[in-house]
Amino acid sequence: MTGLTSPPGQSSQLGFRIAGSIGFAILLVDQLTKNWARDSFQDGPSDVIGDWLRFRYSQNPGAAFSTFTDAGQIIALIAVAVVGFMFYLISRTTRRVELVALGFILGGALGNLTDRIFRGEGFLDGAVVDWIDWWFIPTFNIADACLNIGVAVLLLAALFTKPADD
Repeated sequence: MTGLTSPPGQSSQLGFRIAGSIGFAILLVDQLTKNWARDSFQDGPSDVIGDWLRFRYSQNPGAAFSTFTDAGQIIALIAVAVVGFMFYLISRTTRRVELVALGFILGGALGNLTDRIFRGEGFLDGAVVDWIDWWFIPTFNIADACLNIGVAVLLLAALFTKPADD
């Protein structure tokens, strides 16, 4: 498929530019919206579309769905490993769709890792700020959404793209 891969010799540099730009943009938007949510919704939720969608400030010291609430530092260390692994994958990937997906995962991991680093009192013990409360899933944030989007895109790319001929 033309346009889906980078030219030889430029793949690593272009990959870091694509995925890094996406990751940094997601990190920036994630942190700005978390600060906005902290400033706007600490006193109570705001209904956006009735009970279907509301914005509500909450802090999650654990993992998804508020599990592992006493394992924040371990989760942060796992996030550091994920970020390192994303850099490794970016350096090995030439397909742009995968680079975009890896950028989403990188940005999401960095967004929540930033909370663990800067929103706590001790080493990596900060709670992740969640603020999007959709009626059928637990409260989440932009970083969480981007992590899920990135994983979904990677899965779809693996399922629906023809492997390159070697």
